[in-house]
Amino acid sequence: MSLILPRDYQPTLTIRDTEAAIVCIRDTFQAELASQLNVQRMSAPLFVDKATGLNDNLNGVERPVSFDMKAMPDAEIEIVHSLAKWKRLALKKYGFRMHEGLYTNMNAIRRDEDLDNFHSIYVDQWDWEKIIGKTERNLNTLEVTVNQIFKAIKNTEKVVASRYPSSTYHLPGHVSFVTTQELEDRWPELTPEEREDRIAQEEKAVFLMKIGDKLKRSGQPHDGRAPDYDDWELNGDLIFWYEPLQRKLEISSMGIRVSEESLRSQLKKAHAEERLDLPFHQMLLNGELPYTIGGGIGQSRLCMLLLGKAHIGEVQASIWPEEMVEACEANNIKLL
Repeated sequence: MSLILPRDYQPTLTIRDTEAAIVCIRDTFQAELASQLNVQRMSAPLFVDKATGLNDNLNGVERPVSFDMKAMPDAEIEIVHSLAKWKRLALKKYGFRMHEGLYTNMNAIRRDEDLDNFHSIYVDQWDWEKIIGKTERNLNTLEVTVNQIFKAIKNTEKVVASRYPSSTYHLPGHVSFVTTQELEDRWPELTPEEREDRIAQEEKAVFLMKIGDKLKRSGQPHDGRAPDYDDWELNGDLIFWYEPLQRKLEISSMGIRVSEESLRSQLKKAHAEERLDLPFHQMLLNGELPYTIGGGIGQSRLCMLLLGKAHIGEVQASIWPEEMVEACEANNIKLL
């Protein structure tokens, strides 16, 4: 457990006012997201059959919460880690056209999460996915989309600031772009986390690109990424410098999804070629799925960011170790 306790922290909103502000942020942002990206709200599953290969395995070591069910005794049902693969399949299934997309309210349980001010075992985010052409699988498409999401966040900030002027944390006016290799070249002596903190503090808002493949100096990935949804050359994280905690705060992980070629290449690098036999992967290899770009945007993290909260537990109801609860209470951090 890691916990930052800011000195003299004083919440500017009561719990009830915080809850009202959360509703404002969520309603405003999802309308902005739909408008900026041309995506439609769709219903999504809380759990999937493991055999479909639809669940996101994140870094490959996190254990999904699983259970059996009376009606399907031979199936192993898993609570989703995210909907990265499901969304791409849904775009085909529901008849979406070029440059149309969907977004969902995605809820997950990540039992192996390391808890701190930003991380909870309960994950709530907007998962979104949009169809693009194969020739649009490039950095320009990625950067344009990142700026659209950034604009949706900034427009939401304006609404929140008009209603809660003394309680809104103000964000920078633009987002910068940098690759993980550029960070390693610049600060080879630092850890990936330290590099992210350093670049976020310099740029205030940054999209960190190309996550998943090995870096040239260390021979290690900057961070783990599942090999079968993002293209490691066309993905990244949207990060803000968060002054109240003197740390970077990641709001979104996103990317252009794998093609047939990058799927095979990345599964080989990850020593996970057995996944090629799964139904989703077979559909992709057979050209039955559209080319897409997509990602997830943390709902509680966005609320935390815009309201200047010290702990994600101030904007979501979850479970925390007793020592964390006591430390927060002693430092005026009111967990829900």
